[in-house]
Parts: sequence; C-alpha cells; structure tokens
Amino acid sequence: MTEAPPAQARSSASTVAERSGRSVGSYLLMPLLLAAVVLALYLYVSSQELDSIETRTLALSRILTAAREHVLLTVASTVITLLIAIPLGLVLTRPFARRSSPFIIGVLTVLQAVPTIAVLVLLAVVFLVLGFWIAVIGLVLYAIVPVLLNTMVGIEQVDENILEAGRGMGMSKSTVLRKIELPLSIPVMLAGIRTALVINVGTATLATYINAGGLGDLIAAGLATNRFTIQLVGAVLTSVLALLIDYLAGVVEDVLRPRGL
Repeated sequence: MTEAPPAQARSSASTVAERSGRSVGSYLLMPLLLAAVVLALYLYVSSQELDSIETRTLALSRILTAAREHVLLTVASTVITLLIAIPLGLVLTRPFARRSSPFIIGVLTVLQAVPTIAVLVLLAVVFLVLGFWIAVIGLVLYAIVPVLLNTMVGIEQVDENILEAGRGMGMSKSTVLRKIELPLSIPVMLAGIRTALVINVGTATLATYINAGGLGDLIAAGLATNRFTIQLVGAVLTSVLALLIDYLAGVVEDVLRPRGL
C-alpha cells in the first residue's frame, strides 16, 4: 500500500512528459534548482550575525505569512482577470464588436503604462480604503492586457476553412466556438495566462505600500531599516515564487494543450 503514491506520481509525471514531448528529468530540473536557491539563501542567512530587527523580521512565521499573502494576491487577481479578460476577448472577436476592440485595448494599454505604485495609490484615494482588494484591482488592471490580447489572437488565428467546415456540418455559432475555436486557441490563451501570473507575482510586491501585505513587506522593511539581508530574502523569495508559478503554469499548459498541437 505504501508504494502506490510514489508510483502514481511517477505515472502522472510520465503522462505529462509524454503529452508534451519532454523528458521527466526536464520537469524535475526547475523544482530542484529552486530548492537549491532556497537552501543557499537559508545557509547564507544562517551564517550571518543577525541583530534584533533582522531576527524579528526574518522569523519563519512572518516569512510564511508574507508568502501566503503574496500567493493569495496573485491567485485572486489572476482569477478575476480570467473572468473578465477571456469573456471580453471572446466578445471582441465577434463581428458585432470588432469596431470597439481597438478602443478598449487602447484604454487598457494606457492603464498598463501607468506606474504600478501610482495606480495603487490612485485607487486607494478614489475608494478611500487600503488593503487586499484595492491591491487586487490594481493587479487586475495590469494583468488583463496579455490575457485579453492572447485570447483574441488565439481565436482569430483559427483557420477560416476549419470554421467553414464546422458550419457546413450543421454546427451552430456557439458550438463552433466551443468545439473548434476555443480548443484550437488554448495554447495561445494559456501563454497569456502564464504571462499574467508572472506579472502579478512581481507587481504584488508593491501591495505593501497600501497595507496589503505580501513579500513586499520584507523588501520594504529592509529598505526602511537599511538591512541588506532582509532585502535579499524578500527579493530572492519573490523571484523563486515567480519562477515556481511560471513553472507550474507551464506544466498546466502542457497538460491542457490539445494533442497534436
């Protein structure tokens, strides 16, 4: 009985590798590398003589809390981004809405060009509140563009001859969208979602300035107290989290990619 879970894990890894054409070893490389980085960071911090401020700030409980808050910010903002950007992208590829798509994309692109901290502060001033949800709104405004554009590009790159063949078989417009356009556009859409995830992880560090928590708390604390070790821990853990989420998104992309694409 104790042999089943490892065997099942190996079977799952082999299945994913078979679908993507990559070896199982290639999937293990990134987790092992990230684990080595975290271990090296731990050994470095352990070798330093920490003062009371560094000891208190780098307590394991505080780091875990900051990491949990960072993940929650990333997940919440990404889910809301998907709920908005994917349906909007589908609508903007329909003939009746194509004229308005340049305007909507232009507005969102301009918002994305505004510095992140300015957007967060502006939202806090407008809504007269600080915290988690204000940060989520700001992250959504930044992440929505790649998901929206990739959704539109994915839908529009589907060969018109394939769509005509589906219609010729008696499929309705909704059936063509659901059974032909969406499956064929999944690889492009997943690339946009993966980009949005990485953007959200990096941008979420600024949420600390509106009292929304996250790993940015460590970086801000290190800057405020001029403690390099605290800054290093916050920056490295943020980078590791971004790479880990990008890796996991890549695995999901391989799993969901239709066979033959």
